[in-house]
Amino acid sequence: MTLSTFDLAIIVDDDQDILLAARLTLKNIFAEIACFTSPDEAMAAIAARSPDVILLDANFARGATDAAEGFHWLERILADDPDAVVVLITAHAGVGIAVETMKRGATDFVSKPWSNDRLLATVATAARLRASRRATDVERAKVSALSYPAGGTPLLGRSPAIRHVLSLIERAAPTEANVLILGENGTGKELVAREIHRRSRRAAHALVSVDMGAIAESLIDSELFGHVKGAFTDARADRIGRLQAADGGTLFLDEIGNLPLHLQPRLLTALEQRQVTPVGSNKSAAIDVRIVSATNLSPERLHDDRVFRPDLLFRLNTVEIELPPLRERPEDVPVLLTHFLDLYARKYGAPERELPRDVLAALQDYSWPGNVRALRHAAERAVILAQGDAYALADFPLSRGAPAVKIQATAAPATDLNLERAEKQMIERALQKHAYNISAAAAELGLTRGSLYRRMEKHGL
Repeated sequence: MTLSTFDLAIIVDDDQDILLAARLTLKNIFAEIACFTSPDEAMAAIAARSPDVILLDANFARGATDAAEGFHWLERILADDPDAVVVLITAHAGVGIAVETMKRGATDFVSKPWSNDRLLATVATAARLRASRRATDVERAKVSALSYPAGGTPLLGRSPAIRHVLSLIERAAPTEANVLILGENGTGKELVAREIHRRSRRAAHALVSVDMGAIAESLIDSELFGHVKGAFTDARADRIGRLQAADGGTLFLDEIGNLPLHLQPRLLTALEQRQVTPVGSNKSAAIDVRIVSATNLSPERLHDDRVFRPDLLFRLNTVEIELPPLRERPEDVPVLLTHFLDLYARKYGAPERELPRDVLAALQDYSWPGNVRALRHAAERAVILAQGDAYALADFPLSRGAPAVKIQATAAPATDLNLERAEKQMIERALQKHAYNISAAAAELGLTRGSLYRRMEKHGL
């Protein structure tokens, strides 16, 4: 064992000889050892210092043998810090007390008089557990940064179709049922997932997202289930996966139809057993997650067992919500336009403008091949380009092959050679040309789906 492997151990025992013996045994693996004869005195240090391990005597009152005091202080410590690692010290380690010790949350126990090797091994193992929990918390924080923030664009509309969707959300959200959301690209599947989570009993925990279409096939295992150090060439440290990061909350599996058929059994096993095994590990971790998934595959393709396993589909679609395309709910266009025009007017400091009836009628008649996403981009373009007190139809790009926005200004002339702006314009043009079909746009641009998604995020698209 190397010198000072861990930072701090706190030992609580009313016997000074026990404190001295423990300190001498453990001094080579801890940079600091703090000793207390009273649990009252130790509690402040435990709260302030967050030690790697706490050694706690089971009995303090003279003649006591039932470990009641140790259990009391153990509960106090774990109430303040559920991840605390506590090793109970007892001179009366019968089977009953040993079992009760573990049931109440202690990591382990040692008996007096102890073997120094046994004490050293027990405490070192406990301290490594604490280090592992801290690393997991750090990884969970990193992964949860991918969670959806509160708020965002609401699910808007007044059509019967959207009212039906909202009714399904209202009924399904408070349950633990897994939900599958169907719909074309741009219809708002992410918004539905966010709303289900917001209205669920898991709302206080994370909504973690995985875009199955943006992850390389070779990395899906690691992204979903995590990996241990050395599991593959670039695995330089243990890393938890998205399933574990979403523990207690909701995992949103976007574009689930892109999950390769040969990887689907692993996800099915994790959902059935409610536990995950990181790549390269033989130890499983329990998980408590609710799955909301989404796909733009047609129901016919989804039910083709050459594309998607029926048993996995059965697990995912306890409740199925289908989002209709915007062309089938033209009465929602005015609501959405008002929202996005106001949103971008505030963003760009643009004046309020009238939306004439004939312009609105033409926009309602348009087929909107990119659905709500395309309407949002059209509204942003209109806010940027419109002149005068009212919007004109020409301000909205309605043809499928419409060119990207070009602004003639000193900062960005027609011969603009700025790579960032040029890249954004090319991506906008490809998206519009292919009606916001990500796969088709990515292919024309010579990018992978994942690369295109990253560039769209970079440019606010």
